[in-house]
Amino acid sequence: MTRAAHDPARPEDERLSLGKTYVYGLQHILTMYGGVIAPPLIVGGAAGLSGTDIAILVSAALFVSGAATMLQTLGLPFVGAKLPLVQGISFASVSTMVAVASGPGGLNAVFGAIIAAGAIGILVTPFFSRIVRFFPPVVTGTIITVIGISLLPVACRWAMGGTESAPDWGSTSNIGLAGVSLLVVLVVSRFAQGTVSRLSILIGIVVGTIVASLVGEADFGDVGTGAIFSVPEPFAFGTPVFQIGAIISMVVVILVIMTETTADILAVGEIVGTDVDSRRVGDGLRADMLATTVAPIFGTFPASAFAQNVGLVAVTGIKSRFVVAAGGSVLLVLGLFPVLGRLVAAVPLPVLGGAGIVLFGSVAASGIRTLSKVDFDGNLNLVIVAVAIGFGVLPIAVPGFWSAFPEWVHVVFDSGISAASIVAVILNIFFNEITAGRRSSPSVVAAAPPIVVERSE
Repeated sequence: MTRAAHDPARPEDERLSLGKTYVYGLQHILTMYGGVIAPPLIVGGAAGLSGTDIAILVSAALFVSGAATMLQTLGLPFVGAKLPLVQGISFASVSTMVAVASGPGGLNAVFGAIIAAGAIGILVTPFFSRIVRFFPPVVTGTIITVIGISLLPVACRWAMGGTESAPDWGSTSNIGLAGVSLLVVLVVSRFAQGTVSRLSILIGIVVGTIVASLVGEADFGDVGTGAIFSVPEPFAFGTPVFQIGAIISMVVVILVIMTETTADILAVGEIVGTDVDSRRVGDGLRADMLATTVAPIFGTFPASAFAQNVGLVAVTGIKSRFVVAAGGSVLLVLGLFPVLGRLVAAVPLPVLGGAGIVLFGSVAASGIRTLSKVDFDGNLNLVIVAVAIGFGVLPIAVPGFWSAFPEWVHVVFDSGISAASIVAVILNIFFNEITAGRRSSPSVVAAAPPIVVERSE
């Protein structure tokens, strides 16, 4: 039975002191800040914008991400899952936006396509909200595991320097800084108690940044450059342009984003230990799509739930949605005060990479914990997990695997999360929901006994 939305017994409704709420919220922002500013940097560059215009895109991304996070966590009637979910500018849409921005319509065609596709996303939300019953633990556990696995390469790239074109890519100093932040996180987690232990990620990032400064690997020179306060201007880049081809491509991306957001809503619900029904998924998707539709007005791109912050909830054990809402308010302020954003941006990526190993690995571990509750005897659940994880890992192991296929296939399956979600749901329906032709004995693969290692005395 689903608990009422106002029930204080729900873990996500816990309220902490104001100080703890904002400190824990800051951890969420430091974890996802790099992911928010990456899309505007990439798309702005593809559109040929100046550095000043790209800075406007970045501020708008922070502002909208903060407002969307507060909408998702605090909620309005029929809008917002009221779960500890951070909303940010989705990276899934970057390749499509770059292609559109490089065309004759430029950046305005990107904004027009997002507005139209976001509105379509709002219309199809009721359909997505009704598929929750097709997400039993064998599906959700698989998806959560793949979310963690798909994020780990991000942590590795951060640890190596962020971009292969950098002269210090993969240097010992970069990886050493990642090791410092990782070590601090582990030591604090092991020896500290209570609040300090739950702040291990933030402490690791702060100590790592201090060490980076001492060895000359952190540059705060740009913090004082540029405007201190700036309000995002509506339609700062002109009137949106609506192109049919761009809209169709963006609709495919929006469906992928909705699939990933559905998976993230179910994943955080599992980690928090709260009830998530079809109505709650629908409310969360409406917040996602509403933010996406409005985003171009302020000069930014599609919003979606950030899977890396699901990992932070798992690591810290802080399940309060008000903590994430506080983080959203910080993001919003960063969008209004570019100087604060530049300060956070000065945190070296290798430092974030070390913390990311713990964060993203914990997501995969949470998925494995969910799968441990699944019955694998006398059924084909093992095959579902095996094939879905395989499809989820394909674009991670071989990024160009789907490049020869039509664009829509590439867009959908190039995301390990959406690929694993789609395959797991389809196989669960095929093996567990459809009873016609079902055999009493599973396949040889599914019937394989568990491996037990006995410890010798």
